[in-house]
Order: sequence, then structure tokens, then C-alpha cells
Amino acid sequence: MDRLGSMAAFVMAAEAGSYASAAQRLGMSAQMVAKHVAALEHRLGARLLNRTTRRQSLTELGSAYYERCKHIVAEAEAADSLAQIMSDTPRGKLKVSAPVTFGSYSLMPFVTGFLREFPEVEIDLHLTDRAVDLVEEGFEVAFRIGPLATSSLTARPLAPYRLVVCASPAYLAARGTPRVPEDLQAHECLGYAYWSRPADREWQFFKGSQAYSVPVTSRLHVNESKALLSAAVDGFGIVLGPADFLQPALRAGALVQLLEGFEAPSRAMHLLYTANRQKTAKVRRFIDAAVKHFAQ
Repeated sequence: MDRLGSMAAFVMAAEAGSYASAAQRLGMSAQMVAKHVAALEHRLGARLLNRTTRRQSLTELGSAYYERCKHIVAEAEAADSLAQIMSDTPRGKLKVSAPVTFGSYSLMPFVTGFLREFPEVEIDLHLTDRAVDLVEEGFEVAFRIGPLATSSLTARPLAPYRLVVCASPAYLAARGTPRVPEDLQAHECLGYAYWSRPADREWQFFKGSQAYSVPVTSRLHVNESKALLSAAVDGFGIVLGPADFLQPALRAGALVQLLEGFEAPSRAMHLLYTANRQKTAKVRRFIDAAVKHFAQ
């Protein structure tokens, strides 16, 4: 029989005063309590309890053994409690991947808020526009913008990543203001060069159910959003970029949003994780908080 279980039954029998009372507290039969005590006595080669029809008492060995067993059982229960606390309390390092611009502007306020709420968590945030391999590179969660490739990962949908098109007042004064998507063909359109492919040569817009695909040209292609923003604010061209990233410049009047009545494309966004990682408290809480914060 399990020695720790037998010790727990013996301690309860000694404290309760009878096998029947111990059995009631432990949720087992009195016969099972007796078997546990008998197993210990057989192991030790000595009697632990003296029992008569009217009373039971600890032997001299039983009294000393009871004190030790009580301590061992208490330590085991404390260890179980610690394991339960650790499984329920987010703690430890969490390795997260996210695209550069989204991570720098949209994600960072969420991350700092999460760390304030859970002071025992440490986040190792890697910003890259490369589609990382979660398993091979040890990431526990990853934010992914754009279409998803088929994989064994679990994907939770988030709110689409909204884009806006804008330009500086100086550029518009010099080149005119486009009113419909087709007007962009006569303008300098700043191109974002992705890590895996060149800048888009076609921008798409929507008005109701109608889609408008417009070929665009640019003499400047950059793989970093702040550089594109700098070029746009400097009046060199029209930029299509993330709404959250461009909002400060729009509020300050450094940029003006264009094509009123036309909706710029939004890109699908998901939170990815491996199914077995979801069970840890830090990952579970991060996923739940992120899905709520970036809800559709």
C-alpha cells in the first residue's frame, strides 16, 4: 500500500480515537483504515495501536511514530498546496513573438499592463516580421498578422489589424488631394517592404461591398514603419499603414487621412500557441487577457 497514504490514515486514526471516526473524515471504510495501519505495523514489525472493544491507545512506538508521521503528512499537504498555488498563479518567463510595428505600438501598452497585474511574470518579447517557428524557437505565444499557413498550432482570432492611408499637408498642397482610389496612380505611394516579400504594388480599398484594387508606384521602399512615417511627414509621399501607429501624427496634424468614404484593407490577426502550452497559468492568463484586449 502507499506508505504516505497509510501514514495519513494512521495519523487520523490516532487523532480521531477510532477507525470508524477516522474513516468518516477520510472518506473511506473503517476496514480500509485498519488495513493501512496494519500495513505500517507489518512494515515496522511492531504494534502502533492497542485496541480493545471500548478504547484504543498508542503504544510507546506508536506515540513517537505518530509525531513523525504528523509532520511528514503536513509537509506533503503543504507541498501539494504549493503545487496548486503555482499552477494557479502566473509566474516565470513568457517568450512572445510579435510583428515589429504592432509590437512597438499596439501591443506594448497591453504587455506593460499585464506585467503590472502579474508581478511574478517576466516577458521576453521578440519583435520581428518573420513568421517564427514556435516549437523550434521556444516561443510560447505569437501574434501573427495576415493569412495563416496550415499548422498544428492553435489560433485564436483577434480584431483585424486596421490600416489607413494618409499624407502630409505639404505633400497634398504640392501634389493635390486624391479623392478616389484611382487617383493614387498619379501619386508617390510609399512602400513597406516585408521581410518575406517586396512592397505591395497594388493597394485595395472597399466602399460597401465594392472593392477597388489600384496599382501604385513608389521610388522608396522601406522595411521599417518609423522610416516610412518620417518620409510621409517630410512630404515625400502617401503612406498606407496601421491606424494605431499613425494616429499620433494624425492627431498632431502632421498627417491627413485620405479617401474619405473608402475603407482601407484590414489584415487578419491571430494569437498562436501550442496546445500543450495553454495549461500553464502564465500562458493561460496571457492568452485570455490578449483575446479580451484585442477582441474582435
